[in-house]
Amino acid sequence: MKAKNGAAVAGERRPLVSRTVLLLCVCSFGLGMLFTDQFGATPDLKSPVVVQRRPQEVEMQAKSEHFVAKTKPSDDRDVMGEVTKTHEAIQYLDKSIATLQMELAARRSTQELLGGTDGVRKERKKAFVVIGINTAFSSKKRRDSVRATWMPQGEKLKKLEAEKGIVIRFMIGHSPTSDSALDKAIDVENAIHDDFLRLDHVEGYHKLTAKTKTFFSTAVASWDADFYVKVDDDVHVNLGALITTLGHHKLKPRVYIGCMKSGPVLSDKTSKYHEPEFWKFGEDGNKYFRHATGQLYAISKDLATYISVNQPLLHKFANEDVSLGAWFIGLDVEHIDDREMCCGSETDCEWKAQAGNVCVASFDWRCSGVCNPVERLKDVHSRCGEGDDAIWSTTSF
Repeated sequence: MKAKNGAAVAGERRPLVSRTVLLLCVCSFGLGMLFTDQFGATPDLKSPVVVQRRPQEVEMQAKSEHFVAKTKPSDDRDVMGEVTKTHEAIQYLDKSIATLQMELAARRSTQELLGGTDGVRKERKKAFVVIGINTAFSSKKRRDSVRATWMPQGEKLKKLEAEKGIVIRFMIGHSPTSDSALDKAIDVENAIHDDFLRLDHVEGYHKLTAKTKTFFSTAVASWDADFYVKVDDDVHVNLGALITTLGHHKLKPRVYIGCMKSGPVLSDKTSKYHEPEFWKFGEDGNKYFRHATGQLYAISKDLATYISVNQPLLHKFANEDVSLGAWFIGLDVEHIDDREMCCGSETDCEWKAQAGNVCVASFDWRCSGVCNPVERLKDVHSRCGEGDDAIWSTTSF
């Protein structure tokens, strides 16, 4: 009886549970639709909810822009890093090019000294001294004055080279225009006298330092000499006295001989000897380091070879004599100050000649050479010269 009553109660509860579940489902669906209409619809810009959210969006946008702005320095650093790397690469290439130029110059010098580019050994002529007389296209009358005084001519010039090992040449480059009238005039003059050394150099007063380097390189490639001398075409020279002086220093490896001076560094642009790089020599009023005056100087074989090999690296100052002295500053070089290489041409050289002590070279300091050399060089030679035969009785020890 009790079992039947329990079954009856259970049967009555099942419809009640089903109705309750159905009611909950309907309520849940209704609430879902309600919330979907509220939050899923397109927001009204005038809605208070949206108004409350806009400051938040602005803040988020500001933070985003700030983040982008903060990333820019990193980008700038990346760009600067690339620029730095590019600059370093360019510097490396410049250094590599300079090194290759140096190696090429050294190889060329070696080929010139030991043999030609075709593999055939090039024999250089042995000499005691090679004397290069610096001259210009417009200086024919000066050259004629030199030929008429202290420089032997014709067969005597050849004999001097063959028997004494004394080579004398007027050194000159070429004009900017190939095959010009100036070059042709030198060719004609050389055909008559055969006393020129043509250089691979474009002539110009402000290019004298480059010309000097080219002279030493060309001379070293052609002659194996103990000394190399540069002299201007407005200077009087006693060859015998010069050879005797050089002979005293023949056994020294690196000698630089001349009238040593240390003139002021001129920063005034209107000055004839203005030095554009005056600031490299310190305070205003400073002087140059000791160097031989440019009218005449001599250097030994080792130094001439050094110039030949290191041409691309040797700095050119405004003045040729200063440049030459600068090239030797850091080397183990003996500077020999010989005042007989810079006698005055008016009275000084004459008094010494009368005393039997002729000067090696004579010129006027105020003119940086013999003043009016075309007219006066013969007079200086007659008063201060050692005699035409002196050179033949001179030995180089």
